[in-house]
Amino acid sequence: MTLKKEGGLADVVAGQTSISTVGKKGKGLSYRGYAIQDLARYGSFEETAYLLLYGELPNEDQLFQFQSRLDKKRGLPANLCAILEKLPAEAHPMDVLRTGISALGSLEPEGYGYGAAEIAERLIACSASIILYWRQYHTNKIRIGTELEGTVAEHFLQLLHGRKPSKQHAHALDTSLTLYAEHEFNASTFAARVTASTQSDFYSAVTTGIGTLRGNLHGGANEAAMELIGAFSSAEEAEAGVQQMLLQKRLIMGFGHRVYMTSDPRSDLIKEQSRALSELADDWKLYDISERIEFVMQRKKKLFPNLDFYSASAYRLLGIPNDLFTPLFVISRLSGWTAHIVEQRSCNRLIRPNAEYVGRDRQPWIPLKERI
Repeated sequence: MTLKKEGGLADVVAGQTSISTVGKKGKGLSYRGYAIQDLARYGSFEETAYLLLYGELPNEDQLFQFQSRLDKKRGLPANLCAILEKLPAEAHPMDVLRTGISALGSLEPEGYGYGAAEIAERLIACSASIILYWRQYHTNKIRIGTELEGTVAEHFLQLLHGRKPSKQHAHALDTSLTLYAEHEFNASTFAARVTASTQSDFYSAVTTGIGTLRGNLHGGANEAAMELIGAFSSAEEAEAGVQQMLLQKRLIMGFGHRVYMTSDPRSDLIKEQSRALSELADDWKLYDISERIEFVMQRKKKLFPNLDFYSASAYRLLGIPNDLFTPLFVISRLSGWTAHIVEQRSCNRLIRPNAEYVGRDRQPWIPLKERI
């Protein structure tokens, strides 16, 4: 097969999965057969994470036990806290998270009483602990305790703000985590599977995913969308500004998608949360600006907002700083990555594609003294 230079493996089937469907006709986006709309509206992130990791939705007792295990796995080893304290205050939180999880892999290595399921739960439970222990230490000069009970969303918001969040705030973030949890063979998931296919350890596969998500073309879109939205003071100013950007052929982040052709099924769900949070705060500025940008992009370019676009205003209304948007993506996507790592191991074959060579033909050797 000859690939187009701009293809980036587009339309190439690189493997099989039973974890999710993305953009398949008649199936939409689903996790292990369950529609994303049902998971986001009626379930919780914990139910989604359990489904991804263990293959079925939990019953009440299984969900209670799963939540209890997460609660107990949020504390950080003293050695890891010492490492986090030594990292620069100006470091990007994604670099901190990557380093923290890699260090945890040395402190609690796979195979020494830590199996794949235990590590998966541990990382989902303590990733917020890692990033927010570092942030609070360098920002507020305090060493916070991270062993708090509650959902993943409640845990994150309480560590960030120092108080228990309202039910509506926790629900909004919980919905976002469900929507970001899994998305088939996206760049970071595929990268994690490549690492897993070499029979590397669990932590290495996860840090591969984090490193891939660190790139602006994959995980940074919600940060860029917030920068765009925050640049305007009104919907009218946003309309004029975006139209000018389009005339200058500048990229508008948060619109269109590599897989979806007509709409992102997650977008309306997170837009509902952005609207609800705006109503709760009685502050419609960000929502109105976002809707006007959406209108312009639909009218001028026939492009639709993806999940990242309304996530930006929702996160801001939750008081989450821009540089924590992508780490939140990691906390959610860990459930998908870990499910894929387990699946890759279950029927493993080294992932090693071929490349189409486009370089020079065989060249004659030139002695050093004769080279110009």
